[in-house]
Amino acid sequence: MSYWSTTPPRRAHILVIDDNIEELQLLLGVLREAGHRISLAFDALEGYRRATALQPDLVLLDVRMGATDGFATCRLLKADRTTARIPVIFVTSSSTVEERLTGLREGAVDYILKPFEPAEVLARVAVHLALASCRHQAQACMEEADSALEHARGEPGADHADHADHADHADRVLAQAVERLIRADLAKVPTLPALAASVGTHEKRLSRVFRERTGRTVFEFVREARLAEAQRLLANSALSVEEVALAVGFSGAANFSTAFRERFGSTPTAFRQARLAPVAPPSVPSA
Repeated sequence: MSYWSTTPPRRAHILVIDDNIEELQLLLGVLREAGHRISLAFDALEGYRRATALQPDLVLLDVRMGATDGFATCRLLKADRTTARIPVIFVTSSSTVEERLTGLREGAVDYILKPFEPAEVLARVAVHLALASCRHQAQACMEEADSALEHARGEPGADHADHADHADHADRVLAQAVERLIRADLAKVPTLPALAASVGTHEKRLSRVFRERTGRTVFEFVREARLAEAQRLLANSALSVEEVALAVGFSGAANFSTAFRERFGSTPTAFRQARLAPVAPPSVPSA
């Protein structure tokens, strides 16, 4: 018997998000034959909303779905603590390495390429359901141990219920997803309209939500994140000042130096020299 059983420990609930279900009839049939319960969503944002409501065990997600793509759904799922644990597998006809890497960076655990082999689909689904089950059991054990420790200390247990209303929760998820997207590649931060499209919303709402949740505009957040990363690179890497500037998204060393001095009170070169300067040993008084 193989290490990974092809039969999941319980009947799994799988959410399939695709705008062309006809292409997936074979896949749906294979999954149902294996005993899985299937829910469907026909666009990216509907898929995210259904995942938050249904809490499936696994999500099978198409990449290309009209105005909002599957990457946006994955970003929202992984930014939302209520769905972050759910494994996401992309099902797509595209075999480009860049697309696969994008999906994995956004938090997907695997890819299934169309056309697919039913046996391979079942094997991949079984593996990721088993892994998710192991993680869930480990998390439950940790929470049980924490609860027992709190009880032994006479402390009240932590209240993990989310009492915020739906709108507040959605805004928090949106802001967190955009933060993650910005930090993923500071050198190539999308424009505000592109950022909004990447998380399935519009520019006006994103600007409002981001300011309310972070206290800063998107532009201010990007600038601060770039300067913080630049400071880290100057202190811990051998990159030149110009290389650091380009790595974090500034157009040139001059603009970078001006922004860095305004933020930290010294030029990048002076900051690095101060970090590298040897510390003089304390003087010993003569006898």
